Amino acid sequence: MIRWLTEQVPRGRVAAFRTLVYLFVAADLVIFTPWVRTRADVPGELYQPLLIGRLLPLPTPTPTVVAAIFWVLLPLALLAATSRAPRLLGWSVLALYFEWMIIAMSYGKVDHDRIGLLVALAALPTAGRARHGDPTRTEAGGWALRVTQIAVICTYFLAAWAKLRFGGLDWATGSVLARAIIRRGTDLADLIAQVPYLLIVAQFGILAFELLSPVVFLLPERWRLAMVGFFYSFHLATVATITISFAPHLVAMTSFLPLERVRPVVWARRLVTRRRGGAAPTPDDGVSTAVPPLTGPAPAVGSATP
Repeated sequence: MIRWLTEQVPRGRVAAFRTLVYLFVAADLVIFTPWVRTRADVPGELYQPLLIGRLLPLPTPTPTVVAAIFWVLLPLALLAATSRAPRLLGWSVLALYFEWMIIAMSYGKVDHDRIGLLVALAALPTAGRARHGDPTRTEAGGWALRVTQIAVICTYFLAAWAKLRFGGLDWATGSVLARAIIRRGTDLADLIAQVPYLLIVAQFGILAFELLSPVVFLLPERWRLAMVGFFYSFHLATVATITISFAPHLVAMTSFLPLERVRPVVWARRLVTRRRGGAAPTPDDGVSTAVPPLTGPAPAVGSATP
């Protein structure tokens, strides 16, 4: 079990995942959850913190508190995305973003799509230093990715458990998707809704896929990546039909992917060099691609070759 939890991964994968996660935190502040800043104008009596917010001595949101979290967290997340000072910046981003989420979810609505992201933020500072393109393998980085993967799959499995616990099979045979389409459906959803019983089949399918999601850990790498691709296609269909985005969850789910193969900076350098007509630069991946020198003596000029 310990070997599975700490399965070694390339440091380049950890570095790429770290950059992606922290860049999303910065984007989340200004794109996905900027509405959290409006909580500063809500009367303090309406603030009903989550259990963790009641256990910890956290302040009631005020304009000063919310603004301070936003303006400190934003540059720290961008700095953390560079993989510098991974522990200092990582723990700082975790503390501030965790408080940002407590403020966001303490007014009556709790989103379950951020579990994997929060676990990633808690685990990444323990992974140590990692450089993009570094093929050296690390157990600490493997652990950080593995616990994030477990959180991602728990998001699916526990969602199915909640559906069965509170709704039973009526969730699958009811009008859950129909109500969602009425509230926020797209034109594509309207076309799908016209097919008899298709929404009922889809609800049974959602339950089945969520309950079977832990199978992803039992598959060989090729099929595991295919199953993760199915997860992404499911969320693409969700956005296309009922406009519900699971962006934080999708970022955390990249922990399953071989991110070390994605080298946008190297690709950009190659593209620029090709346009200038020069030779492509050597990728900074820690592995030299230079041609080794000849070991034998060079033939004399003008000598005949037998």
